[in-house]
Amino acid sequence: MRLPYVSNPPATSSDEDAAIVARVQARRAPRPLQPLDLALLHSPPVADGWNSFLGAVRTRTTIPAHLREIAISRVAVVNRAWYEWMHHAPLAEAAGVSKEGMALVKADEVEYTIGEAPAEDVLSGKQWVVLCYADEMTRNVEVRGETFARLRALFNEREVVEITATVACYNCVSRFLVALDVGEKNGLGPDAAH
Repeated sequence: MRLPYVSNPPATSSDEDAAIVARVQARRAPRPLQPLDLALLHSPPVADGWNSFLGAVRTRTTIPAHLREIAISRVAVVNRAWYEWMHHAPLAEAAGVSKEGMALVKADEVEYTIGEAPAEDVLSGKQWVVLCYADEMTRNVEVRGETFARLRALFNEREVVEITATVACYNCVSRFLVALDVGEKNGLGPDAAH
């Protein structure tokens, strides 16, 4: 990491900061604080807002785990955020994404026409659209009309907002991770980070 991590457990200078640390620890439980937390806690107010936002995206949306983790894993690949990949690719597999599907998620470039999804045993139609949407949002910010129309045909308005927020949120995460080299994974690639 380009900065030293805060101590673990973090030293606090106020009751407010101690409450923030307790909230971050509660979201991570039963796991210990992660390197990302120990980087963010240099600024307790930022860590607190981050914890709340990430907690909502990760645990309070209606998006099934396999779709959420495909979106997050694709963001990680496009942004070369291998620390993020290391944490989320196994979650995608655990949620039922096939090895062949994860190979598509991990590909440097995904050649696609939105209407030409891979075989259903590789990625389902919904999984493919989420992968394409995450790729376009991350690479281009602006999403083509045809891609959005396909997403909108498969998901209700709440789901579209939650998928979009997940991709946007994890673009924020990946940029923080890569800029500060949190977890010391920059330059390693997805196979070394697993």
